[in-house]
Amino acid sequence: MNINWFPGHMKKTKEMIIDNLKLVDIVLEIIDSRIPISSRNPMIDEIIGDKPRMIIMNKADLSDKQENARWLEKFKEEGIASIAISSKERVNVDRIYALAKGLLKEKFDRNKEKSIENPLIKIMIVGVPNSGKSTFINNVSQKKGARVGNRPGVTQTKQWIKTKSNIQLLDTPGVLWPKFDEVTGLNLSFTNAIKDEVLNIEDLTMKFIELMKEAYPDNLNERYGIKAEDLSPIEIYEAIAKKRGAIIRGGDFDYTRTANIILNDFRSGKLGRITLERL
Repeated sequence: MNINWFPGHMKKTKEMIIDNLKLVDIVLEIIDSRIPISSRNPMIDEIIGDKPRMIIMNKADLSDKQENARWLEKFKEEGIASIAISSKERVNVDRIYALAKGLLKEKFDRNKEKSIENPLIKIMIVGVPNSGKSTFINNVSQKKGARVGNRPGVTQTKQWIKTKSNIQLLDTPGVLWPKFDEVTGLNLSFTNAIKDEVLNIEDLTMKFIELMKEAYPDNLNERYGIKAEDLSPIEIYEAIAKKRGAIIRGGDFDYTRTANIILNDFRSGKLGRITLERL
């Protein structure tokens, strides 16, 4: 499958990030813990340069618990401050602030020497579409200032959000990059970072079933009451259609309806805790 999706507003978002970088102390990158590689935009590395960075592994309640721990350790080894949070968890703001302050130790030490008392930390939030940025911001701010939706492209412009702590957040729209390989494109599509409307959802679901049969067959078995290990991907597809009553007139399988069932089960966590990119 050839998957590329780079709407015009994403180019503007890249320019927006560059223009506003000087206004913030830290860049906080929200990634999807189910796809820790594919949900990291390589353009961000180029844009932020030496600016201090944190990573939030979001949706950790939807991903494999053991893999979460491995990824956090990997980021630690790379010298990147990171924490994992669930998609709907009330974020510990003090923990975020302490982590950010640690990254800005030199700045705080300089201010202390000059008798400057300014505990405020300004943080820019970046991430791919549907990574959970707005939900994270609303949890940190304890407000509903950022629009939230289970689809890419909800946040359209930058917005400053004040919190009840010494943190001020700059939200930016989700941004992808112009070209990525097939595996990355598939992972972004599975997690709905790329809109279903631009894809053949039936082909996408076949790819997902192939991956699940290899890595998480027990999840398929438990959710749909099948024996995935004994079936081919197309047989799994049709077995799920039959189990869910996705049959059209004439007795044929409704592949589109079944595709939506399977992908929605994965995206909502009903298919179990799954990490598509494992260490």
